Amino acid sequence: MRIIGVLGGMSWESTQGYYRALNEGVKAALGGFHSAKIVMVSVDFAEIEALQQQGDWQTAGELLANAAQSVERAGADCLLIATNTMHKVAPAIEQAITIPLLHIADATAEQLTADGITRVGLLGTRFTMEQDFYIGRLKQFGIEVVVPDQSERDTIHRVIFDELCQGRVEAASRQRYLAIIDSLHAHGAQAVILGCTEIAMLVSQQDTAVPLYDTTALHVERAVVWALT
Repeated sequence: MRIIGVLGGMSWESTQGYYRALNEGVKAALGGFHSAKIVMVSVDFAEIEALQQQGDWQTAGELLANAAQSVERAGADCLLIATNTMHKVAPAIEQAITIPLLHIADATAEQLTADGITRVGLLGTRFTMEQDFYIGRLKQFGIEVVVPDQSERDTIHRVIFDELCQGRVEAASRQRYLAIIDSLHAHGAQAVILGCTEIAMLVSQQDTAVPLYDTTALHVERAVVWALT
């Protein structure tokens, strides 16, 4: 079994889900007392969030690149960035390490392609929904991306930072998210990507008939297969 490196803490609420899912995935594959071999560095999200708001992606990239180097030095054979948004600085991180980075958008796009999905809705932070680093990656797979309107994007972003990253799961916010998912589906999205690692805390497939793609689950599945191959 190869060692999975995780760059976490963005937020730790979702990172704990990564840790659990990686171990569950290895146990499901190997049985018995097996668990995943994991090296993790968890950063202080307050520092990252401040840099996001300032638009200082270069400093954020340098900070995470240094953390990724620590993961590699600790013996990891690959790296997962346990957040969608900070894949914006994935190029800086990849340049700083020699182990492969398993990209969350690639894992998602590969599953969408396998399922024949060519037009998909995207929920995430404002950065993920409005900038090209994520949408452009999906387009490389021939996938058309539909995003919510401005007011809906504001709602999605606010709930992520003010509630989910704080460990709060509000029923009213779940209903707002589900209404946005329905709207994306009405505008031609065959499915909707939960493109922020915290969103799965709020909505799941049992809440809607619209197919949902949980990026955390897909990222973990790819990592488990990689580690055991």
